Amino acid sequence: MLVSAFERKTGITVEVRSADEATLGNQILAEGSSSPADVFYAENTPVLEALRERGLLAPVRPSTLAAVPSRYSAPDGRWVGVTARAAVMVYNTRLIRPAELPGSILELASPRYRGKVAFAPSETDFQPLIASITALDGAPAAERWLKGLQSNSAIYPDNETVVSQVNNGQSAIGLIDQYYWYRLRDELGAGEMHSALRYYAPGDAGDLVNISGAAILRSSPNKPAAQELLAFMVSPEGQATIARSHSYEYPLRPGVAAAAVLPALAGLHPAALMPAQLGDGHAALLVEQNLGLL
Repeated sequence: MLVSAFERKTGITVEVRSADEATLGNQILAEGSSSPADVFYAENTPVLEALRERGLLAPVRPSTLAAVPSRYSAPDGRWVGVTARAAVMVYNTRLIRPAELPGSILELASPRYRGKVAFAPSETDFQPLIASITALDGAPAAERWLKGLQSNSAIYPDNETVVSQVNNGQSAIGLIDQYYWYRLRDELGAGEMHSALRYYAPGDAGDLVNISGAAILRSSPNKPAAQELLAFMVSPEGQATIARSHSYEYPLRPGVAAAAVLPALAGLHPAALMPAQLGDGHAALLVEQNLGLL
């Protein structure tokens, strides 16, 4: 939808290759300066940081960076934030009462939640949570939390399965980003939703806003067109296109309203972490691998 709108507006043809961001990011890392890609659009920032740290990204045009608040983009301007999503708990309203839910993500490692939790450790949405806990509470706390969560949880391959299994009562609580729940509601209808969302306490490590961002490969031979695509992504038209879609993501450009069903992004009070502070995801992946979760 976004690419189609860009092509109609500019006459520039875009060849899209879609896959899991980790798969594409690892491919670009392996290809290095030989990558045929021009633009990389990632669901989360750690893979963008990994490419930035390897020197594979070109500077984004300053006027494009200026279209969104600077805290949502790379400090050195090598990628620009496009949309946001909030990390939340989804819970089955028949299995657990709101008063029984934790205020902090760290509490989900407590024995009182044994057998009640669902998560998808291989999802790229999950690694930022580990990074957030590490940044705010330290690496030992993050590892203890992950061990406790592992003991308490059913493990699923992706967040679509997590939200579905919580909704149908297989698990009481799931860890997701908010947009999975809204997409499931579109699919099933409001009358078939037996779950609800709960946001973490303000400032908690789980109270995280994840950013999707876009970058231009330094090796791209089509940089002018690539810059036009990034500029369109954060333009009023591009951001409104995202808001009208069924992605249920937050546009980052000020003045462009998100879907009416979403709580206002300005009303969320996430932990005071810049997206780049979540790092390149390597440490999070390593602790998951050490625990046999990947």
